[in-house]
Amino acid sequence: MKKIAEKTLRLPPITLEEMSGIKLMNRTDTKFVATIEQLHSFLTAVRGKYYIQEINDKRIASYHTTYFDTSDYQMYGIHHAGRQVREKIRVRTYLDSDDTFFEIKNKNNHGRTKKKRISISGHDTVEQEHESIVPFMAKHAWYTIDEISPVIENWFNRITLVNYEKTERLTIDFNLRFHHLKSDDHDRLQHIAIIELKRDGNVPSPALDLLRDTRIKRSGFSKYCIGSALTNSKLKRNNFKERLTMIKKMENKR
Repeated sequence: MKKIAEKTLRLPPITLEEMSGIKLMNRTDTKFVATIEQLHSFLTAVRGKYYIQEINDKRIASYHTTYFDTSDYQMYGIHHAGRQVREKIRVRTYLDSDDTFFEIKNKNNHGRTKKKRISISGHDTVEQEHESIVPFMAKHAWYTIDEISPVIENWFNRITLVNYEKTERLTIDFNLRFHHLKSDDHDRLQHIAIIELKRDGNVPSPALDLLRDTRIKRSGFSKYCIGSALTNSKLKRNNFKERLTMIKKMENKR
């Protein structure tokens, strides 16, 4: 964490206000999984090409997320089955500002992700805020609030980079911790980082060359699904086995 923080100080800052034009709420996402050592190299390589988001003098943000699913884990099952069209429902708190949102993420069969969200009071207020959540879900979700319940929560740190042309964002998530609310099992990933490239379409990306040069490979990674597979032994995981094996090897690599 200390070495990562030091490397972020070498990048020029960009404010949240300056980033307002690149929210990318309808976007394509490409994910990569890196060791922390590879992340160190990547953060060195992006100098001269990327800004780093800075909020209240902080360049590393902290997040808490709770994911919802049906009693038979339909959303997890759809993703595990490899279906491109899928949905995730979650509550996310930005711990540094204490802002909390109820979010619905839908992915279509063209690989584009649409995210809709509304502000709520906090992680524990979903039941008290049905008046706003119910119509929001009726408009954007496949499910009703009565069909879903909280199943897993996670915590992580995030770095957000923006290329100089302001056509893409890179989020870098690390120090992931999981707690499954049904099994009560915990797990954490201390030695890997999830890098996600977010673009409106296939605009040219300087990150792709830098990722290749630092030998960081493209790999799907759902924090909801991988966290669930790590903390609930009753869930199917055959289609995630290769990814879980890769993560285990990377976690053991110091």
